[in-house]
Amino acid sequence: MKISIITAVYNGAATIGDAIKSVLDQSHPNIELIVIDGASTDGTLAVLESYRDRIDIVISEPDSGIYDALNKGIARASGDVVGFLHADDLYAGNDVLATVAEAFTDPAVDAAYGDLVYVSKSEPDRVIRYWQAGDFRADKLKQGWMPPHPTFYMRREFYERLGGFDTGFRIAADYDCMLRMLGQPGFCCHYIPQLMVRMRVGGESNRSLLNIIRKSREDYDVLKRNGVGGIGALLWKNFSKLPQFFRRGE
Repeated sequence: MKISIITAVYNGAATIGDAIKSVLDQSHPNIELIVIDGASTDGTLAVLESYRDRIDIVISEPDSGIYDALNKGIARASGDVVGFLHADDLYAGNDVLATVAEAFTDPAVDAAYGDLVYVSKSEPDRVIRYWQAGDFRADKLKQGWMPPHPTFYMRREFYERLGGFDTGFRIAADYDCMLRMLGQPGFCCHYIPQLMVRMRVGGESNRSLLNIIRKSREDYDVLKRNGVGGIGALLWKNFSKLPQFFRRGE
């Protein structure tokens, strides 16, 4: 099974090397690594060049943000399954993609996901928040539930049929995309009960109060657009995160 991993980066010289190495260290033998750079100016390209012979596709050009970059990667992916590893993130172990591939040996499985931890930007071994995703049920979507997007893998054919990320959203296009997929009749989403990704804090959605407000507004629009809820689901979505700051269930 071929798995395409797409990494979008812009001025990420400090962390992109760790992310790439995390992919290259995976035990699964058939990985297509695609890196989409937004014309970085901070030395990112020099890091990418040092790995150039081990990255399948590298594109460096201006884009309209992370979702535009991810769409470019999806358009070029050739794997049976597509997933994403952001430039600040790391796999939790070397067997993550092997476990993903095993889940997809069941032809009924359309997507798979697992658990994620938010870690310190400077100390990626220090856990700040543990996101234990739990099993998927369609009714949980109306309660604001979603799987952690950095752990979400899906058969490429769904992107081809239903499209990628709506770049009209600056922060919540991943939420919109997953709701669009998970809401498909008969969609089979498999939970892998293990830690898959270490995500450094300080991402776009929580970088400032303005972004937090904008994310909440976009999340509300996404819920209404996909017909799965409104303000109640949004409040539940936000409050349900609180226990993640106290759980240390690795």
